[in-house]
Amino acid sequence: MRIPGRPLLLELFATSNLAFLALDVSLAHSANAFGAPLEWVPVAASAGCTLALVIGLGAARELRRGAGWWIGMIVGGAALLVGIAGMVLHLESQFFQTLTLRGLVYSAPFVAPLAYAGLGMILLLNRMVPGESIEWGQWLLLLALGGFAGNFVLSLADHAQNGFFNPLEWTAVAASALAVGFFTVAVVRPRGRPLYVSLLVVLVLQATTGVLGFVLHLRHLLDPTIANLGDRVLYGAPPFAPLLFADLALLGALGVWDLKAKGMFEESESVENPAE
Repeated sequence: MRIPGRPLLLELFATSNLAFLALDVSLAHSANAFGAPLEWVPVAASAGCTLALVIGLGAARELRRGAGWWIGMIVGGAALLVGIAGMVLHLESQFFQTLTLRGLVYSAPFVAPLAYAGLGMILLLNRMVPGESIEWGQWLLLLALGGFAGNFVLSLADHAQNGFFNPLEWTAVAASALAVGFFTVAVVRPRGRPLYVSLLVVLVLQATTGVLGFVLHLRHLLDPTIANLGDRVLYGAPPFAPLLFADLALLGALGVWDLKAKGMFEESESVENPAE
């Protein structure tokens, strides 16, 4: 038996994101030259988890039994633990010492490690919920909603560090807030063509915001006042951060596509679960 299409796409999504996190976290922790040995843990976890998932995809014909199930459950659980532990350690860096809004804004981004937790939950979802069930797509919408909520907090806290010097920085906050609102409605009641069309528009907006933000963040790399390119990358606007908008748009689109294929955006209230 081959892995079904959408569950396979979700697996590839989680695997590629874990691989990318190794680079992203390496850049972030290089800013203080990996001052604490624990800062190497997420980098090693990203590399190890990615390798295990690639091996699992190559060896397994199914995700919900055999080697594919075991590898995904172990990697998903490990990613979940890394994400939660990272959030606690980031908060402990300054916020827990000062218990002030300033400490929250200027501490290490406490929401960022939850990317690992989200990817871990995606892997667990792909093993524990049948891909042909309506619940599979509903869980994807809920995970996408959690990602958009985290992105809202990150956009607000990160841009608050320079007092929203550039008015365009509010775009990221507004776009993520819009996604939170519409995906909340989709999670509570995924019915009706107007909601379906609205979600598509919101997803396009998220992807556009991510690409434009990436271009604007890259402008710092061309700043002639900072001679060292390495300093521009490490201490300037994080070039990859805005791509989280596009990444979450892909996750949300997969959930919307799945529920649309299963008739959940029809006007009728009686949608039968294909798994039953």
